[in-house]
Amino acid sequence: MKSLANKVVALTGAASGIGRALALQLADRGCHLALADVDAKGLQDTQAMLPKTVNVTTHSVDVSNKDQVYQWAEDVAKAHGGVDIVINNAGVASHCAIEDINYDDFNWVFDIVFYGVLYGTKAFMPYLRQRPEGHIVNISSVNGFFPFPGNGPYNCAKHAVKALNQTLIQELRGSNIHITSVHPGGIKTNIARNSRFIKSMDPNMNREKAAALFDKIASTSADKAATIIINGILHDKQRLLVGTDAHILDILTRLFPQGFSNLVGRVMLRGAKPATGKLNTRAGEV
Repeated sequence: MKSLANKVVALTGAASGIGRALALQLADRGCHLALADVDAKGLQDTQAMLPKTVNVTTHSVDVSNKDQVYQWAEDVAKAHGGVDIVINNAGVASHCAIEDINYDDFNWVFDIVFYGVLYGTKAFMPYLRQRPEGHIVNISSVNGFFPFPGNGPYNCAKHAVKALNQTLIQELRGSNIHITSVHPGGIKTNIARNSRFIKSMDPNMNREKAAALFDKIASTSADKAATIIINGILHDKQRLLVGTDAHILDILTRLFPQGFSNLVGRVMLRGAKPATGKLNTRAGEV
């Protein structure tokens, strides 16, 4: 995509973090914005930061709800006369061992992180087909190719997003729609604070400590991440690594597909207690 001027961008997770940074930078490049999030106050705050010259609409959307996503796509096309770019960015996490987590907490992540992306992709595709050039940006993660222990639902969902992106790249080859699969490393956002901290495998770890640790190791700002993503759109990048840590993890995973994962697991779980395997009494499920 050679220029972003006057392009209509539909963006999820726009109330904070990478989504807000993307909204601000896209506005500076002359885009018209359809911003979605479940956080109405955060959306209002993002909108207030935008130049008054920008044509912007805000939409309260739960991306795990297929009907809401499809209605959003219809509303965006009516309000803006069409859609050129879709950025499926919304994400959450649940921290717990696979053996201990119940299905509700697992599915909460998967429904937002994977199905939210799938719904957003399919709902907007008919409208993108109507444009000379369309672009879909689906946010995966380094977790999409390298899993971290205690973060199973997020790992699985981001792996699924990566597989979705790779499939779309194959299926849409030669069409007017381009796909960018984005794999951020540690980004300074509130995802750690907003996650469901169910049960750490480390008895000395709690939500506050986990968030502080994430802040310490997150090496890339949301603004920097947004800049990299926008440049990726302009250059029609199919796979985009965001952050030095993402590039390092990518190299080590290629060199040592299982050995590096084993090493990281041993280091991260040193002193941790094994999963209990206790059933969730509420649902009768692990």
